[in-house]
Amino acid sequence: MNTTVKRSLSGIVFLAVMVGFLLAGRYWFISLFAFILAQMLREFYEMTLGPKHKAVQLLSMLMALVGFAVVAVATGPNPLPRWTISILIPLAVFMMILMLFDHQDFKEYAYIFTGLLYIGLPLALSPYVVSTDGGRYSGLLMLAFFCIIWASDVGAYCFGMLLGQKVWPAKMCPDISPKKSWAGFVGGLVTALLAAYILEKTGMLPDAPVHVLVMAALMHVAGVCGDLFESLWKRQFGLKDSGNLIPGHGGLMDRFDSALFAIPIGFVYLLLIGLV
Repeated sequence: MNTTVKRSLSGIVFLAVMVGFLLAGRYWFISLFAFILAQMLREFYEMTLGPKHKAVQLLSMLMALVGFAVVAVATGPNPLPRWTISILIPLAVFMMILMLFDHQDFKEYAYIFTGLLYIGLPLALSPYVVSTDGGRYSGLLMLAFFCIIWASDVGAYCFGMLLGQKVWPAKMCPDISPKKSWAGFVGGLVTALLAAYILEKTGMLPDAPVHVLVMAALMHVAGVCGDLFESLWKRQFGLKDSGNLIPGHGGLMDRFDSALFAIPIGFVYLLLIGLV
């Protein structure tokens, strides 16, 4: 199958799954994001550690999933008591005890904790984005966030191809991502703002045009930084893609690298000004 066709078909399936699961309800969202969390941590540990420290890798993935499950329940209509979060403490202690018996490559454990901070934490807190007062589920805000990120990516690609080759060839970070140009950065900003404006008018985002546009700009910048941050890791380990789960697109880290930075920034901004 032609590479372009394969990439297009897998991209359509990916979008359909994301939109469908986000709109289907709380349990569909939980199942989807639990899978995303586990798979992204697996890809990160495969990239950084390979077969080393498998027991600690699995335990850290379990910790992240337990944290996600606790937050998902805590933000639902029937939250568990606050003490349930304490289940993470014995898991963390046990992980550190394992390190005592496998400490010859102690510095490599930095990758374990980096994975938890970089991937585990933002995804474990993601249920807050889809929960409203009273624990009611709504995937519209999360879907709107992804629409802004996707619009930013499409705009950056199109403007980069049209203007970033000859008209404005200046590169952003050539040592990390040689193809990223300032023309693409500006183009992505324009399309992100346009997407946010449309989403605000259709009611998917709060009725506050100025704040929505500021949020979209912040998300665009954060998303670019997230993309570059993942590229830095792949370059460090000599990889083109984080995995091969999505034909023509790579792994889930390649699809959600921008979201790990952009969605928390967007949600915190709306939270601070009282719009969510």
